[in-house]
Amino acid sequence: MTSAYTEATASTRVEDVALSHVSIEVGHFYMSDLLAGEEAIAAQFRRVAPLLTAFTELARQEFAEAAGGASKVRVSTCLLLDDYFQNEGDPREVVPELLRIAAECGVRIDYLASEAGCDKHLRGLHDEVRVPLAQMVADSIVAEPAPGSTGRRPPTAESGWLCNGSRSSDHEPGHAMEVNYRPPVEFSAHNHSIFLDIEMWRAREQRDVLWSCPFLASVWQLLRLGMLRDEGKAVVRADYWDPAQEWPARWEQFPSVIRVQEHAAPFAAFRSLSLLPQRYLGIEHAVRTIVEHVALDEVVVGMITARARQQGVPMTEFVTDRLSHYFLSGV
Repeated sequence: MTSAYTEATASTRVEDVALSHVSIEVGHFYMSDLLAGEEAIAAQFRRVAPLLTAFTELARQEFAEAAGGASKVRVSTCLLLDDYFQNEGDPREVVPELLRIAAECGVRIDYLASEAGCDKHLRGLHDEVRVPLAQMVADSIVAEPAPGSTGRRPPTAESGWLCNGSRSSDHEPGHAMEVNYRPPVEFSAHNHSIFLDIEMWRAREQRDVLWSCPFLASVWQLLRLGMLRDEGKAVVRADYWDPAQEWPARWEQFPSVIRVQEHAAPFAAFRSLSLLPQRYLGIEHAVRTIVEHVALDEVVVGMITARARQQGVPMTEFVTDRLSHYFLSGV
């Protein structure tokens, strides 16, 4: 398997990025949520508001010593709009309404991001060329071969499926009368297996591939952690959108990440925290599995690790240790 961005050479300068201490995701809205009316959006933001205050204060306490004071701790917030699977609605109406409701509920949004931008990424307001970001990450997936696999299944790079263990069907015989069933087994199981098989993409008409929600969410998390580069260049620029400007008329005109607070802390961060409804729990479980299988640029990992050490930020070698979630109950 080849990788689009996992190898660094002496001739390629890898750009560093500014980092907050924590990036807090205050919502991930499907387009149907945004078009369903104000009350559902406001109800979620009202529940998020006290959590955002509490987790911001916890971050200030945790990183105060490393930052040289609680007031110097950098916390940024972001919200992801799902304009990939559905892009109806006029952004000139939807986005101002969303920002208004958030502000009225006491939820600060520093950055607005586009899920479609996790596929074909547009760095900033004045860019025209889109970076095939999802494909770059897909090219860097390294699946673990199951012990004793017969090779009957196509590899992950062809099938688009990734699992965290040995599939049961890998051991099924070719003849129905020769049943010798073995259940799936998680590779790193503790007493019992929690087996997960994830569809990351599938082929479809009109596009080369249809990316799954968990896969695009994995790209999103890697962006928030500052892990992705395009030929050494930082992927996210997050230009400031002046509120006096009218929003684009079409979703595809949006940059992948827009800064809506002029003096916001950096978009990327040493750690990410996502405040999401419970319906995203399965997706985020899949995200962690996918991220564990991405071969990241060692130079980028080294740069961020060194920066963390210099700034006194605790960090392990596992990128998934930098991801945190809080799931809102379904009540």
